[in-house]
Amino acid sequence: MVTILPNRGTAKIKSVLSGDTVILLGRASVAGGTAPEVTFTFERVTAPRMASKANNSVDDPGAFSSREWLRNLCVGKTVTFETRKQGASAGERVYGLLFLPDPSDNTKQWNLSVESVRRGFCTPKVLAGGDITDGNNGDETNGNSNNSVEDYEMALQSAYKEAVSNRLGVHSPNPLVRKILNAGDEFEAMALSEKVKRICTNGAVTCVIEYIFDGSRYRCIVTDSELESAGLLYATFTLLLGGVSCPRVGNPRLNPPTPSEPYGEAARDFVEARLLQRELKITLHGTDKSGQCLVGTVHHPRGNIAAEILKSGLGRISDWSIRMLSPGDVPPLRIAENAAKRAHLGVFESYAPPTFTGASEYMGTVIEVLSGDTLLILPNSETYDDESKLKKVSLASIRAPRAGNEKMGKPDEPYAAECKERLRALTVGKVVKVNIHYEKEIPMGANNTEKRQFGTISVGKREDVGEVLVSEGLATTQRHRDDDEKSARYDELVAAESISKAAKKCIHSDKEYKAKIINDLSDPKKAKTYSGALQRAGRTKAVVDYVFSGSRYKLFVPSENCYIMFAMSNVRSPQPSPNPGAVSRGQARAAEPFGDASKRHARVCLQQRQVEIECSGVTQGGVMTGDLYVGQEAQRRNYCIELVASGLATVDQRKIDYGEAPKVLIDAQTAAQNNKLGIWSIQQVVKDEPKLNSYAKSDDRILDVHVSEIRSGNHFFYTVIGNESAQVIEDGMKAFTEANGTNGAPCEIKAGKIVAALFNDGSSNSWYRAKVLEKTSKGKVKVLFVDHGNVSEVSPATHLRPLDPTLGVDQIPAVAKEAILALIKVRPLEEDDGIDAARTFQSMAWGKDLKARVHGEADGKAIVTLYDADLDSPSINEKLTSEGLARLGKRDEIYTGNSDSLAKLVKDIRAAQDKARSSRKGMWIYGEIPEEDED
Repeated sequence: MVTILPNRGTAKIKSVLSGDTVILLGRASVAGGTAPEVTFTFERVTAPRMASKANNSVDDPGAFSSREWLRNLCVGKTVTFETRKQGASAGERVYGLLFLPDPSDNTKQWNLSVESVRRGFCTPKVLAGGDITDGNNGDETNGNSNNSVEDYEMALQSAYKEAVSNRLGVHSPNPLVRKILNAGDEFEAMALSEKVKRICTNGAVTCVIEYIFDGSRYRCIVTDSELESAGLLYATFTLLLGGVSCPRVGNPRLNPPTPSEPYGEAARDFVEARLLQRELKITLHGTDKSGQCLVGTVHHPRGNIAAEILKSGLGRISDWSIRMLSPGDVPPLRIAENAAKRAHLGVFESYAPPTFTGASEYMGTVIEVLSGDTLLILPNSETYDDESKLKKVSLASIRAPRAGNEKMGKPDEPYAAECKERLRALTVGKVVKVNIHYEKEIPMGANNTEKRQFGTISVGKREDVGEVLVSEGLATTQRHRDDDEKSARYDELVAAESISKAAKKCIHSDKEYKAKIINDLSDPKKAKTYSGALQRAGRTKAVVDYVFSGSRYKLFVPSENCYIMFAMSNVRSPQPSPNPGAVSRGQARAAEPFGDASKRHARVCLQQRQVEIECSGVTQGGVMTGDLYVGQEAQRRNYCIELVASGLATVDQRKIDYGEAPKVLIDAQTAAQNNKLGIWSIQQVVKDEPKLNSYAKSDDRILDVHVSEIRSGNHFFYTVIGNESAQVIEDGMKAFTEANGTNGAPCEIKAGKIVAALFNDGSSNSWYRAKVLEKTSKGKVKVLFVDHGNVSEVSPATHLRPLDPTLGVDQIPAVAKEAILALIKVRPLEEDDGIDAARTFQSMAWGKDLKARVHGEADGKAIVTLYDADLDSPSINEKLTSEGLARLGKRDEIYTGNSDSLAKLVKDIRAAQDKARSSRKGMWIYGEIPEEDED
């Protein structure tokens, strides 16, 4: 719709298109509305044509000078207009006269058309014959004028003659002809930025802002004569206002037209009124990612346009471009944006400050550093009686290198370990101040999320530990979207990163990163190999990497550059609650009373702290054992004593029995018992009854036996020499074989059923009595040959058949008796010591006539002491112990009753065990075996 102007009026000049055409800006009809614009051209004069794509970006002679005179004179000023032609005959333009007060005499008015002609910037329109027109060449649609057409024509002719005679403007011998250079076509945008910094005074270039795309994107033309020698005078480029991003303005000319974002047009109008076609200094900082647009700061005499845009709520801070600004230029922008947010102006009209699930500011103690940017903190107002009391906080606007995943074969990112270690050294165990800035939902596996708090953590004189990590090149600042919440100290973080980048520290270094390889001694074989060195080292500094329970930890030993599993040798802490992974795998063990409390105490006192250890041994499972000391150098204390005195651990009963427990530990436990602390606050169940509660009360029996099967170092089957049942069942099964042959027959197969099973004794196949144990996954049946003690897997179709009822075990008892060696325990066959124990037992007992003292029975097994000679010689039980291949059972596993023989056997085995331990034989080769090794 074409705007119709009155005959005469006033308006502001928004911009100048050429030496004879301007854009007039009226007043909006409603507050906040769009002001009308009119393209206004001088009546009966013409100016040289400006450069455009239509004329290969080259001006007509004098065109730019003409435009610049008019632009400098009247842009942004109010003028008086007088219309001469508009409407249908004028198209979208209005033709007429513009008047401005005479700079030398405010009582007079300049006719800008005449003054432009007088200076040679415009010429009167000519007729076809070449003469200057002398009449109205268009329709007079607005009636009479204060200036007659004749007077105007005469003034134009007089001014024209004056310009020609003085050889001004286009009449000069060499009027300016400008060739426009476009960034990206004729020159690289970055080249302009570098030359401006090198050539221009104060590193700022003079430009005219030709066009406003939106509130933060402008087209500029270089008018700085200092760049003429570089060939960049009149270069044009797109400028992105540094630190600010404004809503985009739509384009109605596109098909389909694109709409404007909310407040996009308001932001453009705001900037046009202040910058359009003003000649201003611009500092260039660099380019955007495309390399086609320059990022810069516009220096306006009346203030910072970026801050004004933000203050009015017409834009947001652009984090990617604000990084290019000088650190001193950033705070005013942050202040302006925050003011607009609080006032809910413009794009922040619906802004709501972030809400938090807890306090936004609190003091607390750092319990653990989970990664290079995430910590667990116990607020001062909370009592650590549950893991849920710990607050997981990540450093706001910080990205630390990520740790890898060994199971997935993903390595650590460079400097991940160093960043975590630095954060640990800065914070663990210290009281910190936490300021929460925002919260986010963090994905935690499939379909799970966790609401995480992000904030600034201050410790001691360090205002922000995140800034320390960034300044040392161990972390970077997070790239946020413009509307994301971020750290209140984001600009300080960016500045620290810039300094770190310039210094090429750590992450920013050009050198190849070489990860530190740490030897992991959690593998039992490695642990045993290195145990001697750790024991000889005496007190050694270590860092507690992880707490498994109150007395068991994973440690990092810097001097040996290794991880070790460590357990305190003289104490036992209750079992804590299992971790979720063990529960899901079905490996969970129920928590014992005060197990979690003991573990929490260790986490508070030891987790990721520097401690001292003194190793005294290593278990079969590769766990180093010894004492642990915690605290400052001058105030080191034995943590074992602290744990026992708090009632959160007990002294190893075996050490008390053997007289090896330190008196100070026993005294601490006695005090905790008397004060009923921790474990001792609940009623203790004293296990005076034997663990083997089915132990038959009978007098010892002395038998002559043969060992018929060995299952392990202390589990076997024996037959009594001269047992008449053995001969009866042997003859019966021979007759059974002769009568039935060696072919299988259908029979009932269920656990516990006595059947006949085929076995090859080396000479021929024969049937023997067997008890069905179970069906295997391979379709076979596992059976126990009850007269010999051996177990075998057989095919049910060919190797089993029903047994004659007269040969059943209810008629003739099983010849082989199952037994265990009294009072001793051995390693399982899965371990080397277990195999050695079984082989040694075999060498001592197999194929020999032995004496067996049967003390009783427990759980269907005879409790036996074996002798390979007379009863006064050392027993096989004692010999296995003296070789370090067996050891005395726990206190509650040793039941002697009124048996003198068992009481004597306890003393003999204990003496043998002490001898093996002092000689470092068998299982004692690496030192003491803690109670945890049972697990």
